[in-house]
Amino acid sequence: MINRQRMVDEFLELVRIDSLTFKEREMADRLKIKLDDMGFSVEEDDAGKKIGGNAGNLICKIAGNKNAPGVLLMAHMDTVVPGIGKKPIVDGNIIKSDGSTILGGDDVAGIECILEAIRVLKEKKVPHGDIFIAFTVAEEGGLWGAKNLDTDRINAKFAFVMDDGGSIGHVAITAPSQNKIDVVITGMAAHAGIEPEKGVSAIQIAAEAISGMKLGRIDDETTANLGIISGGQATNIICERLEIKAEARSRNMVKLETQTKHMKDCFEKAAEKFGGKVEFKSELLYPSFSIGEDDDIIKILKEASNKVGIELKLEATGGGSDTNIINEKGIEAVDISVGMDKVHSVEERICIDDMVKATEFLVSIIASVE
Repeated sequence: MINRQRMVDEFLELVRIDSLTFKEREMADRLKIKLDDMGFSVEEDDAGKKIGGNAGNLICKIAGNKNAPGVLLMAHMDTVVPGIGKKPIVDGNIIKSDGSTILGGDDVAGIECILEAIRVLKEKKVPHGDIFIAFTVAEEGGLWGAKNLDTDRINAKFAFVMDDGGSIGHVAITAPSQNKIDVVITGMAAHAGIEPEKGVSAIQIAAEAISGMKLGRIDDETTANLGIISGGQATNIICERLEIKAEARSRNMVKLETQTKHMKDCFEKAAEKFGGKVEFKSELLYPSFSIGEDDDIIKILKEASNKVGIELKLEATGGGSDTNIINEKGIEAVDISVGMDKVHSVEERICIDDMVKATEFLVSIIASVE
């Protein structure tokens, strides 16, 4: 049913396209052509203009041939860095990066599963309700495409986002909220060799704050991380200013706010101790979501997995995706594994068999919606 070689050839074609966040123009244009060649019209929204990118989200409707609720299929077009000049290597059943860049299977694998599933539905004349496809921009780092997607144009009851890792059959039904945290610590500059006592070190304030801060795995629902610390001018100058970019995540909003406040308190107490100042800003990047195991979308997944002999594994994830936003917009959504592995690294790889199985699963899902 699934054309394995067609999938491999098209995957290799698409991952070679440079498509960094906010620079998805070439990928969008190529996907427009592919959907048009299948006989489907594609619209591009104005999300790119709103977020400062060079392309918008692609939206395509495929009319149904049976009376069933509409479904939304989603994947994102952008990749993380290093993602320029990608050179995929086929090694038996594995497609991997050459080691100098990411592979880009996050999320070309999701795109390819959707394209092949649509072809199979058409070729095999599989009965289905209305299908909406959304290929989004700027998912990495902010979910900006999904945030600016007009779901009023998408008459779907369920959404299946093809953007998860793990073995095929893994489906994320719970995911956390994330607070983006920006901290500026201000001390006082002074000559480090002549009069260091007149200075207030922003680095020392940060060290004091971090030493007493709960980070990493806080509990089974909550994590926190300091990702970037930058500042200072020279070794002979007491550091006056330090910038820190951090995050906190939790599937429980009370825990998220508690962790965020804890981090803020640590910085403020350290600044007070040494006579400096702290500017602490927190912004909710995306909300959490949780799908009940008795919800209709889970019944669809169970039926579909049984039909194709895939073990369904419903799980909680610590990552955010377009799924968070689509649930917030009122369409019940889950994130489905396409088998991607070691994403966001130059060791990224994907198993061809997994992509084929993920596509079989997706076809079965669409056919199981009644």
